[in-house]
Amino acid sequence: MKKLLVFILTFFTAVSGNSFCAYAESKPEISAKSAVLISADTGETIYSLNAGEKLPMASTTKIMTTLLCLESGNLDEEFVVDSEAIKVEGSSMGLVEGDIVTKYALCCGMLLPSGNDSANATAVKLAGSLENFAVMMNERAEKIGMSKTYFVTPSGLEGEGHGASAYDMALLAREALKNDTFREICSQQSIQVKFGNPPYERWLKNTNKLLSMYDGVYGVKTGFTDEAGRCLVSACERDGKNLICVTLNDRNDWNDHISLYDYGFSKVNLCEYEINDEFYANLAGSSEDKIKLVPAENPEICTADGNSQFFSYKIKVPLFVYAPVESGEQCGEITVMYKGREVRNIPLYADKNYEIYHKPEEKQNFLSKIKNIFK
Repeated sequence: MKKLLVFILTFFTAVSGNSFCAYAESKPEISAKSAVLISADTGETIYSLNAGEKLPMASTTKIMTTLLCLESGNLDEEFVVDSEAIKVEGSSMGLVEGDIVTKYALCCGMLLPSGNDSANATAVKLAGSLENFAVMMNERAEKIGMSKTYFVTPSGLEGEGHGASAYDMALLAREALKNDTFREICSQQSIQVKFGNPPYERWLKNTNKLLSMYDGVYGVKTGFTDEAGRCLVSACERDGKNLICVTLNDRNDWNDHISLYDYGFSKVNLCEYEINDEFYANLAGSSEDKIKLVPAENPEICTADGNSQFFSYKIKVPLFVYAPVESGEQCGEITVMYKGREVRNIPLYADKNYEIYHKPEEKQNFLSKIKNIFK
C-alpha cells in the first residue's frame, strides 16, 4: 500500500512538473505570417516562424537604403534633390522641388517618417537612377548573406520580385546597427534636421511606437503596404543582452514583438569569452624584435547556446609595428567569431612603451657631425 502511494505521488509530481515545464517553455503565439528573433551578437535564432519564406517587406526596405547612404560618406554635403525622384506616392519627409538637403537629413527622413521621397532621392544621388541603385542594394545584400532577398525599389513600394525573408531582414538590421550613426538615428522618437530652399530646421517624428512601449527598444524600422501588411524590424537591449526581432505581415506587431522579447530574454545569457592567449607583432626600430599586445577586454556575448566550441577568433596586425610605441596604443585587432560569423572587434593594445633604439656609434657619428659643423 505504501509503495502504491509513493508511486501515485511520484506520478502526479512528474506530471505536474512536466506540465509546468511545458508551460514555461511554451513559445509565444503571434499573428505574423513570418517572424524571427535572433541574438544581435551571434545571429543565433531564438524564435522562428516561417523565417526563411520570402515575402514583401514594405518600408523596412529603407534599412538597406539608409545603410548604403551612410556608408557612402560626406553626410553633411548639401545638394539639390532630384525633382523627378521625389514625385512618389505614400509616406514622405516633405521634400519639394528645389529643396537643398544633406545625406544625413535623407537618412533621418527614411528611418523616422519613412519617407519614400527621401529613399528615391538617396537612390538617384548615389547611383544616378532607381534601377542602378537596386543593383547596389542586391550586391550589398549578397555580402551580408541575405540569400532570400531581392530588392527592386529603394523605398519598399512593391516591384516585381521585391521581397525578403524575416531572417534576412534580421541579418540586415544586425549589419546596419553596427553603424553608430544608423543606430543613433533609428533610436530617436523625433529628430530635428535642416532642409528646404533655403534650408531651415524642422522636426521629423518616428513611426516606431515600440520605442516608447517597451524598455530597451532602440530601433529599427516600420513598414506597411496593402500587399505586405504590417512589417516591423526592432532591436532591444536589456542587461547587456541584445536581440533583434522581425515580423512580416503581422496585424498585431507591437504586442507580438513585446511577447517575443519577453520570451527571448528568458532564453539568452551573457557569456564571457576569455581571450587567454598571448599576442605579439614584429617591431622595427627598437632594441626589441617583438611587441606584446593585450586585448582591451574579454567580451560578454549574448548567446542562447553558450557552447565555447562554437566561438573562435582571428587577429589582424600589421607586418611591422614601428617604434616609438606608447603603452596602450592600439596596434591590432581581434575579431571574435561565432560559427564563422563576426561577433565583436576587440582592439589590441601595446603592453608598455617601446622606444627608438640608437646604436652608440650612430650617436657618436651624429655628435661628430655637429662638432664639424661648428668647426
